[in-house]
Amino acid sequence: MDSAAIMEAVNSVSGDLWGVWFLLGAALVFWMQAGFAMVETGFTRAKNTGNIIMKNLMDFCIGTVVFILIGFGLFLGENAFFGLIGKPNWQIFTDYANFDWSGFVFNLVFCATTATIVSGAMAERTKFLSYCVYSAIISAVIYPIEAHWTWGGGWLAQLGFHDFAGSNCIHMVGGICALIGAAMVGPRIGKFTKDKSGKVTEVHAFPGHNIPIGALGVFILWLGWYGFNGAAATSVSQLGTIFVT
Repeated sequence: MDSAAIMEAVNSVSGDLWGVWFLLGAALVFWMQAGFAMVETGFTRAKNTGNIIMKNLMDFCIGTVVFILIGFGLFLGENAFFGLIGKPNWQIFTDYANFDWSGFVFNLVFCATTATIVSGAMAERTKFLSYCVYSAIISAVIYPIEAHWTWGGGWLAQLGFHDFAGSNCIHMVGGICALIGAAMVGPRIGKFTKDKSGKVTEVHAFPGHNIPIGALGVFILWLGWYGFNGAAATSVSQLGTIFVT
């Protein structure tokens, strides 16, 4: 076997290994859903456990359906309106054999993570049905459109903007949505005692009902971060620095 054939074989194996790691990273990011659920459940009151766990579950269940039907095209479709959105497409149905399933799965779990960030900010004061509507909207429209600006080749990418692993596309957007949601629903009932003028006179703590579960969620999220950021690596040395960070 000549050197060219050897290098081709090595590159093929290397590409397959990185492909496997890419999907493993997606699995780790999906597992972060469990971490979010445990953190939010452990650090809130027992009476809200069912609501919180179901919200985290429905983030992925609802998000998957709307991301397939609407979001994925808006995210990675051909630029439209000067790079503001991608053109909706249904390649997942029309070109099944050549569809990039790995890329779809990876982007799907990132979308679900963006939606889940908001859940904790509005914990214990959100109607389940209302949250399901929010989850569908952010997964179908909000995340796909703003992520297209950077990762889909949209107007921010054309200006040279770079987001390595979601600090803007996921965390900033999820954080802004969480801030808006928290402002809309306000504090939990009984959190503050106010005088007749409306001035806060006392703040009441709501201790979490299960600290070990909350701590377990932290460690699950910690493990998930190795996939969240690590799957964006392009070399082993880069992967190592990401893990250390």
